[in-house]
Parts: sequence; C-alpha cells; structure tokens
Amino acid sequence: MKAFYCHHFVLPLPDGHRFPMSKYERLHERIRDAAPALGIRLQEPPAASDADLLRVHAPAYVQAMTDGSADESLMRRIGFPWSQAMVERSRRSSGGTLMALRSALEGEGVAVNLAGGTHHAGHARGGGYCVFNDAVVAARHVQAHGLARRLLVVDLDVHHGNGTAELCADDPSIFTFSMHAGRNYPAVKPDSDLDVALADGTGDDAYLDALARHLPEAIDRARADAVVYLAGADPFVGDRLGYLALSKPGLAERDRQVLAACRRHGLPVAVCMAGGYAPDVADIVDIHEATVRLAAAHWREGRAPA
Repeated sequence: MKAFYCHHFVLPLPDGHRFPMSKYERLHERIRDAAPALGIRLQEPPAASDADLLRVHAPAYVQAMTDGSADESLMRRIGFPWSQAMVERSRRSSGGTLMALRSALEGEGVAVNLAGGTHHAGHARGGGYCVFNDAVVAARHVQAHGLARRLLVVDLDVHHGNGTAELCADDPSIFTFSMHAGRNYPAVKPDSDLDVALADGTGDDAYLDALARHLPEAIDRARADAVVYLAGADPFVGDRLGYLALSKPGLAERDRQVLAACRRHGLPVAVCMAGGYAPDVADIVDIHEATVRLAAAHWREGRAPA
C-alpha cells in the first residue's frame, strides 16, 4: 500500500495556537518504522499544481496564497500567518490526497495520505487551519484525467465539512457525507448531500450505530466510482475541539466499518487523516496510526488469494 507524507515544514504559528503540528512528524516516524512489516511504501507527494487548485479554488485566492498578498483577515480566518512553508505544505497536503486517490483507482484499492482532510477551505477562502480543500482537489483531478466520473466524500472529522459542502453544492458528481458534532465549529453549516449532526457527548455505541445506518445510504445515493475518507482523530473523548466521546477502540471500529463498506461495494478508497486536537499529541498519533494500520490490512486482504 502506498502512503504519502509531507516533510515537516516549520510553520510560524501565532501565540496561543492550538494546532498540534508535531503530530505529522511523529506519525511519519511511526509509519516509517512500521512500513516494512505492514507492506507500506512511503512516498513524498508532488505539490498540487495550479491547474489542480484552479479546478476548485478562485484564481485570485490561489494567487494570494501563492504570493503572500492575502489580507490579514483572510489569514486570521485560516489560523496561520502566511509563509512560503505554509504554501508548500498546503500544496503537498493536497498532492498527497490526489496521489492517494490516483493510486487507489489505478490498482492499489486503498492508499493513504498522512496529512490532508482540509475540509474547511472553500472556493475563495480558507478557514479552520485549512488552505486548500484536498478532497475536492483530488476528486476533480481524477475526473479531469478520466479515472473516475463520480466520487463520494465520507467526512468523519468531528467538524462539519463546510468547505466541501460549499464547493460541491452544485456538483452532482461529488456526493458529500458529513457526520459531525452538531453544536461544533463552524457556526454556519451549508448543506452536504447527507449531514448527520450528533449530540454533545455521543460515545462509541451511538456513533457506530449512526454510521451503520447512514453510510449505506450515502453509498447508495452517491453511485460513486471511488471514495475519499476523512478519518478525523477529533471525535476522541477529551479532544479540545471535539464535543464527542469516542474511545480509541471505537474510532478503530469506525475505520473498519468504512473500509469494509468500501470492500463490499468494490470502491477504491483514499484515506486522509483530518483533525485531531487531544491535549496529549501521542493520543492523536495513536489514532492516526491505527487508521493507517487498518488501511494496510485492508490492502493486504485485497491481495490475498481467494
């Protein structure tokens, strides 16, 4: 299985920031060490090109992000000050999901981006630590290259995928499914094709029951050729930006459900990590590592003799 990673670009962050950038470096180290045993081939993705970004984002926005001319209010909404490292990392994060989806469609069946899940980025703006919307960039790339006609985005980050919903509102070829904490960020939640808003404190049993009921509906309605799966670590109990209360085993079972559904329907799947803001970064990395291990097991099972 291919897993794509971004080098750890050092980003200047404002005082009091809550974004655990070290999770990416630590996750890469763990997967690098386990890769031979898991059958994982680590690759650094190319940066998403202007052509890839412009299928999704406004030309003026892409230009402002690229050359640093974005105004302060736009960067404040994103949560990072502008830097060349931020632009490079954001392009490569989108490139990782793009390459994971291409790999899944071209015979791997499943591939992983060790970053990505930047679902708050809309047409002419970023938001919530998201600069470019990697899931939609990847979906439109494979459509443009004739690899798939219809895509399903399964967004299981704790936050509503408002940018993805906005971008795909008038695009029937990309079906958006978001299951999230209903009272959480963002305040304004444009309609996805299927939204499931959960009550504060929802734990393993209620969450997994909701997923078991609504994921088949999303798959049936999407009629997709492939899936982009946002496997957020932030539904974890105690996550600082969460409001839900899933355990690590509960999150692993969530991933199993999604991967098993993709297997049953013959759907290639690109997995990206999305959010995670637990006080102990090790908890976030544990959850993401379990997701990658389950994806690798899914890949190996797909290659086992019948």
